[in-house]
Amino acid sequence: MAAQAAAAAQAAAAQAAQAEAAESWYLALLGFAEHFRTSSPPKIRLCVHCLQAVFPFKPPQRIEARTHLQLGSVLYHHTKNSEQARSHLEKAVSAGRAIPQFEDVKFEAASLLSELYCQENSVDAAKPLLRKAIQISQQTPYWHCRLLFQLAQLHTLEKDLVSACDLLGVGAEYARVVGSEYTRALFLLSKGMLLLMERKLQEVHPLLTLCGQIVENWQGNPIQKESLRVFFLVLQVTHYLDAGQVKSVKPCLKQLQQCIQTISTLHDDEILPSNPADLFHWLPKEHMCVLVYLVTVMHSMQAGYLEKAQKYTDKALMQLEKLKMLDCSPILSSFQVILLEHIIMCRLVTGHKATALQEISQVCQLCQQSPRLFSNHAAQLHTLLGLYCVSVNCMDNAEAQFTTALRLTNHQELWAFIVTNLASVYIREGNRHQEVVGDMLHVCSHCLRAAAFYVRGLFSFFQGRYNEAKRFLRETLKMSNAEDLNRLTACSLVLLGHIFYVLGNHRESNNMVVPAMQLASKIPDMSVQLWSSALLRDLNKACGNAMDAHEAAQMHQNFSQQLLQDHIEACSLPEHNLITWTDGPPPVQFQAQNGPNTSLASLL
Repeated sequence: MAAQAAAAAQAAAAQAAQAEAAESWYLALLGFAEHFRTSSPPKIRLCVHCLQAVFPFKPPQRIEARTHLQLGSVLYHHTKNSEQARSHLEKAVSAGRAIPQFEDVKFEAASLLSELYCQENSVDAAKPLLRKAIQISQQTPYWHCRLLFQLAQLHTLEKDLVSACDLLGVGAEYARVVGSEYTRALFLLSKGMLLLMERKLQEVHPLLTLCGQIVENWQGNPIQKESLRVFFLVLQVTHYLDAGQVKSVKPCLKQLQQCIQTISTLHDDEILPSNPADLFHWLPKEHMCVLVYLVTVMHSMQAGYLEKAQKYTDKALMQLEKLKMLDCSPILSSFQVILLEHIIMCRLVTGHKATALQEISQVCQLCQQSPRLFSNHAAQLHTLLGLYCVSVNCMDNAEAQFTTALRLTNHQELWAFIVTNLASVYIREGNRHQEVVGDMLHVCSHCLRAAAFYVRGLFSFFQGRYNEAKRFLRETLKMSNAEDLNRLTACSLVLLGHIFYVLGNHRESNNMVVPAMQLASKIPDMSVQLWSSALLRDLNKACGNAMDAHEAAQMHQNFSQQLLQDHIEACSLPEHNLITWTDGPPPVQFQAQNGPNTSLASLL
């Protein structure tokens, strides 16, 4: 018996020594691999060699599975060798399922592999992998929540928002059961965002009310709490802006701006939450700052505060350039494109067409780098080109661009915006107005309904039905004054002034044109200033005010020269050829033109 005990002890000691030796060579190889991965610059090939050197030692199953995960992760994140990355991750998933209590490897491998499948457009392979992982991860709160978010995101990218909302609802209930009110709020706010995208407003309102209560009642990490408030307020602000309620949104926007200032003063707390289900962040602080700049630009653009929009766009783009040097997150490119879309519209209003065209080209270049970005912004890009075409009086090209944009969108408010502008093209060209003029008063957006009344008024003006035109324009004024829509107010006032001038009511015309000019100067809106100065010149001439008429004529001449010079510069740029692009991805190169080939009559 003693001999047997001694032999057993000797065997156990040998086994322990062997395990210790195995652990030491494994840790050494792992240390080398990490050293090469974190070198500056990273030495990925040597890192991969170190990890591959683990397998000839025939390591235990756990070490083998973890090494497959590590190799798959390095190859996926740092190389273009997706085939080998996929092979290692598939082996990690398979091995992980056979090992009990090996959650971190099992679920991380499934998460990474599904990402790789999506990158390879194998979404049908990613979905069952994630569903299986979700099914077996219910005892692991962090991974269960993370995998639910991931599958919901996959459905969102496929535009299956119903399935995504269902999964987020499941996540919210699971988070409640495991006692994580923070992550419950994240799930509910994410669901609210998708419901807003689907325009299911009757479901959004009670959901946002519940989210507001959860956010206010939750006591935890200050940065996490403030980030929830930012998420909540961003949804509220975008909801108001989508509805065209520029004045009503101001209190929420002010709260949002104060909230992001609070976050910027808080230091990141290194203490991990006690509940593993709380280990999530909505966005990094720096990304949230850019997002708040972005919604501020959206508000300033709609309200007609274009200099303010320019200021915040410059700040946001500067911040983005710094972030993109260190971070390749796709959301940063999305932010950049949306900012450029808004500033391009500002440029066209303020009479900087050449700069706008170059920024449209910049959006094209960003979209060339990402098929998904182009898919999401193609309609907006053609809409911007349509607006540019209108500004340089290329009406046939404008019609083609707006028609292309309509074909590419199913977003109700964007569709209405395009139709409104297409109607103005038809009216100016004197054809096919009936196709679209009557379709624009059924949208949800207050701003777009006001714009639709303006277009109806413009149409009636061109038809010589002046009383009807005045009725529509007064409706526009009422709606635009209610929500501080300054550009629509200026446009309506100058058109009313023009109608009164045609009718011979010079006093009433002056009462409209003078405030139109003041407001247009404040925006500043170059086209309305040009129009107003021409009317003031003619009004003062008709009333015998020679000095005022001369001053107005001089202003009109100055605006005309500025617009004409900008027009010639824009039409001479090689990017001007973009106006003929109506199909497929954006063209890569542009041939220079000999000179402008468009009519300048509308400017003079």
